[in-house]
Amino acid sequence: MDQADSVNADPVRGVDTEGESVIYQLLGLCNNFAYVVMLSAAHDILSKQGAGNSTVPTTASLDFEGGNSSNSSRYDCNPVSTAVVLLADILPTLLIKLTAPFFIHKLPYGFRVLFCVSMAAASFLLVSFSSAVWMSILGVIFASVSSGLGELSFLALTVFFNRQVLGGWGSGTGGAGVAGAFLYSGLTQAGLSPRITLLIMLVVPCAMLISYFLLLVFPPSFPQWRSEVQESCCLLLNNYTGHVLFPMNVTEDRASGPLTLSEKLHVIRGLVRFVLPLGLVYFAEYFINQGLLELLYFPNFYLSHQEQYRWYQTLYQVGVFASRSSLCCVKIKKLWGLALLQVVNAVFLLISVRYQFLPSAWLVFAIVLYEGLLGGAAYVNTFYFISKETEDRQREFAMAAASVGDSLGIALSGLTAFPVHKYFCSL
Repeated sequence: MDQADSVNADPVRGVDTEGESVIYQLLGLCNNFAYVVMLSAAHDILSKQGAGNSTVPTTASLDFEGGNSSNSSRYDCNPVSTAVVLLADILPTLLIKLTAPFFIHKLPYGFRVLFCVSMAAASFLLVSFSSAVWMSILGVIFASVSSGLGELSFLALTVFFNRQVLGGWGSGTGGAGVAGAFLYSGLTQAGLSPRITLLIMLVVPCAMLISYFLLLVFPPSFPQWRSEVQESCCLLLNNYTGHVLFPMNVTEDRASGPLTLSEKLHVIRGLVRFVLPLGLVYFAEYFINQGLLELLYFPNFYLSHQEQYRWYQTLYQVGVFASRSSLCCVKIKKLWGLALLQVVNAVFLLISVRYQFLPSAWLVFAIVLYEGLLGGAAYVNTFYFISKETEDRQREFAMAAASVGDSLGIALSGLTAFPVHKYFCSL
């Protein structure tokens, strides 16, 4: 066994690690669900803008199904790119991931999860009852805050469990994409209004609450309602008095106290080789998803423009789910190879948008599925190898800090998508 393996050997606690992985699947599914649904509904949300700017009274829901009659572009463009929703969905997450690793240890895990559940529920309510696009965008921001803080917290929380829970987390977050996209696309296609569909999805935040507080079995003395700072103070008191004022076996086993700022910066430097390829993968795939897919419209296909967009997003999530669930079968350490393949995808689809040489939406469906496979593989393998190659004391911070990689790539792709959308819609 090499040094990294010996340092990072999985903890043996005599618990049901398979059960932990299953519950982490549920947590991953619930955490990313609202985020995915908002991206699937992006075309719907923005199609309200034209109605909202009209003098004709409109209903305060997301009900619509036709094309965008307000434009004459051959791409049937929305007045605003779906990248607007992408940015509202990712910028709050990015801000959280850039800053929270330096102070979030002061907020106990239990309070973090309660806040995430509240934000997710509020996002569904705001978007479903919105009477203007700005209210919908605010709901999207709430979903982003919930997803970003949840991902950062649950990845950091994995250090208290067997490393197998990372496979469960990856599968769950991938499953959120499939479940969210399929449910939104399927229910709206079946005739339910987008408003009713979003209200039905309020069950997901409730499931997250139950999974975390009632189903997940924590190690003894897990600091559910105490911060790391409080835990360290307890440890000092225990050592000073010679009495165990508070049981500290979990924290003593994995750390001697919170990392200093210089130690955190040192860890960040070591994460660059993981974060850069992950960010590039996500830049390319979300440039495709929110910058190009709405422009890949086939007017003679049996699905409407809105329906084509929804199923592009759904098939992408199917690919993500399949590859994020593959950690038990295959592990890919060459992350730069995945990044290169994803960039090739983006360049090919950009050229196809410009010259419109693809014969059918079916081919785009296949490419989008493959794109999802690459993205999911990059995500789950990045965090697996970070967990495997990081020292015990640094791992909790490293897992949280590295989560910025995908969000940074997504945010940059959203900014890039704006000029692309403007250019093509002017043709």
